[in-house]
Amino acid sequence: MIFAAGLGTRLKPLTDTMPKALVPLAGKPLLQWQVEKLRDAGIRDIVVNVHHFPDQIIETVQANNGWGCNIVISDERDELLDTGGGLRKAKDLLTNGRTNEPILACNVDILSNIDLHALMEAYDSATLGSLVVSERKTQRYLLFDDEAILRGWANVATGQVRLAPLSLNKLAFSGMQILNPHIFDLMDRVVAEKGDKFSLIDLYLSLCEKMVFKAYIPKNYRMMDVGKIDQIDAAEVFAQSL
Repeated sequence: MIFAAGLGTRLKPLTDTMPKALVPLAGKPLLQWQVEKLRDAGIRDIVVNVHHFPDQIIETVQANNGWGCNIVISDERDELLDTGGGLRKAKDLLTNGRTNEPILACNVDILSNIDLHALMEAYDSATLGSLVVSERKTQRYLLFDDEAILRGWANVATGQVRLAPLSLNKLAFSGMQILNPHIFDLMDRVVAEKGDKFSLIDLYLSLCEKMVFKAYIPKNYRMMDVGKIDQIDAAEVFAQSL
């Protein structure tokens, strides 16, 4: 699943007239960069959620025949549901009767050199998922124990810590994960607390005291969050270096 429903407010004024997913980067929209990376790893069935200028995304996907993939749209035009709520809404599209196949989910605006084959091979079906993380500097971190199991979250800028002490291993989330489809059966608690709109981080923290999420740190990892308008030029150079 590619999360493409966001408003892209940090990419204004571009996103005043187009969705973030269609912001051009070195001659391709951001969505195409993500689809082609998944396609090249052998992933052809893709769900894309939409909210901001949804018809533009739908028309672009159709005009390009899904860039060689079977792309199904999860329509959130009535309400933007964040990553966790968006995943939940797309459940039937993602599982399609296949109860054992893991789900790879990623943000449309994150570019990286990750080896998706290695990520998929590292996934352990005995866990709820593998979360792609790195040691890059940021303000918000996921906290993992010495066995790479998720234990909590922290914002080092504000001092806010959830579930675990800050002394644990601090790793930055990359916006990509492989999830066990059993996770859909465990969403009731966070939905009861947050409603239909919630983030994947909220979901993970609601489950990690009893269930296992593992850190996955890619080798020689390079990534870039194309989140701000002043990063476009650098992002074009980065994208072409992948």
